Amino acid sequence: MVEGLAQADDAVAACADAAVWALSEQDLIAALDTAHRLEQRLAAVKLTLIHEIDGRGTPRAQGASCTPVWLRERLHLTITAARRLVDLATTLDTTHPGIRQALADGHITLDQARVITDTVDTVHTAAGAEAADKAVGVLVGWAGQFDPTHLRKLGTRILDHVAPDLADTAAQAALDAETRRATRDRRLTLSEQTDGRLRLTATLDAETAGLLRAAIDPLSAPSGPDDFRSAGQRRHDALADVCRLALRTGDLPDSGGDPAQIVVTTSYDELTRQLSTGTLDTGLHLTPATVRRLACDATILPAVLGSTGQVLDLGRQRRLITGPLRRALVLRDRGCAFPGCDRPPRWCHAHHIHHWTDGGTTSLDNAVLLCSHHHRHIHHSDWTVRLGGDGHPEFIPPAWLDPEQLPRRNHYHRRT
Repeated sequence: MVEGLAQADDAVAACADAAVWALSEQDLIAALDTAHRLEQRLAAVKLTLIHEIDGRGTPRAQGASCTPVWLRERLHLTITAARRLVDLATTLDTTHPGIRQALADGHITLDQARVITDTVDTVHTAAGAEAADKAVGVLVGWAGQFDPTHLRKLGTRILDHVAPDLADTAAQAALDAETRRATRDRRLTLSEQTDGRLRLTATLDAETAGLLRAAIDPLSAPSGPDDFRSAGQRRHDALADVCRLALRTGDLPDSGGDPAQIVVTTSYDELTRQLSTGTLDTGLHLTPATVRRLACDATILPAVLGSTGQVLDLGRQRRLITGPLRRALVLRDRGCAFPGCDRPPRWCHAHHIHHWTDGGTTSLDNAVLLCSHHHRHIHHSDWTVRLGGDGHPEFIPPAWLDPEQLPRRNHYHRRT
């Protein structure tokens, strides 16, 4: 074997230095297929050698704690990769010689061999040795057409082919076990970062995952040709939109006697001069620009504070955009008014065209519906908005985008 592998090594070395540019397209593809097949056959040889080395106890005799550790040092592998090789070598040589032979013949890849081994073990547990042997043949045949990921998916219904009388029962048992694992493992972790951001890590069960995708997928699409957010940023903003919608419903449980809400404290005088930061009730701080944007569509509760910050007097809450006014705004704009945006009214904020802290009035002539993305965009870019002669909003692009700064309108929301 050593001599044969040495000869193969020399042959491969010669091929590595060959001028592949001189090959015809047909020969180039044939060479690729052959190299791939040889790679799998050599993998089978390597697994056989690993199994024999492990069985003899060579690694421990040479001072290693176990075979994976010895392989890690010998072959410069990660410990995870080394363990997987030892496990697969043991399984193929002792339990599934048919799978090892298919790998040695170059009919399957190493990754496919792992998938087939896992699937056949499941079949053996559910239906016995005879069905497991049939499963090997079926899966090896499928491996000629499908990659490991697709092969694993097909393997979930392998009993339909090798033990149809047990397939439904086994599938139900597998589904029940998967549901129990999902229920046990479900979690959502919120980790506050030092800069005020929040890291969200979650493992969702199938139902909750479906609900989340149904809620945020429609909101994760680009909102127009000027939307340069990454996919991750769009999903982040979609989650924020869902939370805002939930808060608007008024159906969430009370928190300390008040409806669920976010609370921002700021100085009115400094806010009007665009200087004041805001403080959330969690203690985190917001920029002046963010506070002004949130104030566009918020409940304002004036308070008089003493010199040391104690509350001396609370005024009455004032809603900047009242129910009737918002309904009129929806009837006029029918959704986000920014050009090219298709967001419906329920996802939109009411934005003051001339900001109320600058003396702008709370009226239909000074308001426009904007989705959260375009609301931020208007506050943090050179775009401006005004009402046209017909009373409908139009947007003026910055000069760098359109030197003539021709007004643009949203034609998505049809008006009759």
